[in-house]
Amino acid sequence: MNVQDKVIAVTGGGQGLGRSMALALAAKGAKLALIDLNQAKLDEAVALCKEAGGDARSYLANVAKEDDVIRVFDAIVADFGNIHGLINNAGILRDGFLIKVKDGEIVKKMSLAEWQAVIDVNMTGVFLCGREAVERMIKLGTKGVIINISSLSKAGNMGQTNYSAAKAGVAAMTVTWAKELARYGIRSAAVAPGFIATEMVASMKEEALEKMAEGIPLHRLGLPEEIGHTIIYILENDYFTGRVIEMDGGIRI
Repeated sequence: MNVQDKVIAVTGGGQGLGRSMALALAAKGAKLALIDLNQAKLDEAVALCKEAGGDARSYLANVAKEDDVIRVFDAIVADFGNIHGLINNAGILRDGFLIKVKDGEIVKKMSLAEWQAVIDVNMTGVFLCGREAVERMIKLGTKGVIINISSLSKAGNMGQTNYSAAKAGVAAMTVTWAKELARYGIRSAAVAPGFIATEMVASMKEEALEKMAEGIPLHRLGLPEEIGHTIIYILENDYFTGRVIEMDGGIRI
């Protein structure tokens, strides 16, 4: 797929990694439909995408709410006339141990609310947005691409029962969709980032960042633009589907 003038939706596109990926696509001339919960951040991202050389519009929505998702994808098609790609990036964290013990006493359990919030956004949101994007691609006869953002944590990570479960589910959905949707000319792939130097991560203490980098064979954090480069590779390579690219600097070698 040549991304020039292609309509690509990005969830969580107002900030962080989502914004970075949108800017990489804008520089290639894509038309971005940025979905987020923060209008101010969306406005900033839209302006930056236009400066980078692409077109962009903003859409307020909670990806975990079915009505919101249906409304937004209807609006994207109404505004742009088509949809060629979706990057399922929106996600949240509610980290904590399954059971926390101190001095032999159980002091905290991961709550159902902490579990459900992460599953709702990080996995159900991917399902809903993927389903609605694919429905419109099929109706319009569009050959498209769904890219899901998983995580290195999909293999399991301490303190992230909820997040790890969701990201493993995202990886599994990716492969399933690739098998189901190939007949319609729709590809499905995923990227599983490791430690990436987003604004949030960059705000951590220097000692913590150094310790994090020490555990990475390449001895540095990944750059947001390196994830953007990977996204473009997937979109442009028409034979790539059903696989998860681990962008982790070699942690899982």
